[in-house]
Amino acid sequence: MTVTFPGGFRAAGLAVGLKSSGANDLAIVINDGPEQSGAAVYTSNRAQANPIRWSRQALDASGGQVAAIVLNSGGANCFTGTYGYETTVLTAQGVADLLEVDPSAVQVCSTGLIGEGGPDFRGPILSALSDLVAQASVEGGVPASEAILTTDTHAKTATYSSESGWSIGGMAKGAGMLAPGLATMLVVLTTDAVLDSSECDDVLRQATSTSFDRLDSDGCMSTNDQVTLLASGASGVVPEPHEFASALQAVCLNLAMQLLSDAEGASHDIAIAVTGAGSVEDALEVGRSVARNNLFKAAIFGNDPNWGRVLAAIGTTGAQFDPDDVDVSMNGVRVCSKGGPDQSRDLVDLSPRAVDLRINLHVGESTATIWTNDLTHDYVHENSAYSS
Repeated sequence: MTVTFPGGFRAAGLAVGLKSSGANDLAIVINDGPEQSGAAVYTSNRAQANPIRWSRQALDASGGQVAAIVLNSGGANCFTGTYGYETTVLTAQGVADLLEVDPSAVQVCSTGLIGEGGPDFRGPILSALSDLVAQASVEGGVPASEAILTTDTHAKTATYSSESGWSIGGMAKGAGMLAPGLATMLVVLTTDAVLDSSECDDVLRQATSTSFDRLDSDGCMSTNDQVTLLASGASGVVPEPHEFASALQAVCLNLAMQLLSDAEGASHDIAIAVTGAGSVEDALEVGRSVARNNLFKAAIFGNDPNWGRVLAAIGTTGAQFDPDDVDVSMNGVRVCSKGGPDQSRDLVDLSPRAVDLRINLHVGESTATIWTNDLTHDYVHENSAYSS
């Protein structure tokens, strides 16, 4: 049931003609309360789509109240001018009228081709809102999760149930343009725990900072990224803060790993664990430098444990380290010790999909992990032959 797993939520997904395939392309998640607290993190890309512009100011205007979130695939509504922004506003107003709430309590998300948002985009959305709301139900979580997909091969969902009576649900989409910027895709998280909007904001930022924000698939940041948390309070249970934070982080990490495994054309999922760093910031910078190094990613695609490319990538950073005191291991084999050759790279087996890369800087005690994937022929083909 995904986002409708917690109490107090309904959802729906419909095909309204935005996708030429005829697949579901319009979704809604409704928070029936009794509370309607919410929080969101948005892309830090300075080029922002119209739904991001609307949702940011709406969340501020509502004081963190979110009664519903409506999402479409089949068009990003980005760089579509005043007409496109008006489409977003009319979408929020239409849902608000149907739910008898203020438009500021409605978040809007879009995903798809940048530049799409003309009359053929607006009309199908606005004309379908009444049916969308009418069909929203507890059983609607799956069709909603399918309606937000673009180049994804399948829906991504996760749930968590606590022993004290509250639960969390989530759905996500994203297969390309996965790079950190507070959020890295479209994600909707729901909970029936009793939380106010400030608590939602705090715990969401904690969770995204160590999950979605460390997913760096292709170094390309979208204009439409948003992660939203809605809290209904339907369980009547006030969660223990640390327990809830851990559970939400686990759900976010679960969804992030599903996104990684479905990244466009990927044949390897790579965990880059940096240890012995002087600070977490240094560890993250080193991890990202490797994750965005096309030579390294191409080597992994070719099952080549070329650790020299790892050290070369580290050398481009401002992190504190001595090139002659760095260790590198790949899938359990230490191929580099103190900046020089160690065990034979022939011992490294890169045939499994999972790749475990470990870098020890031998400077301090800080650690961080970045997740990425390899650079494949399929990735190049998909992003040259298909507009996304």
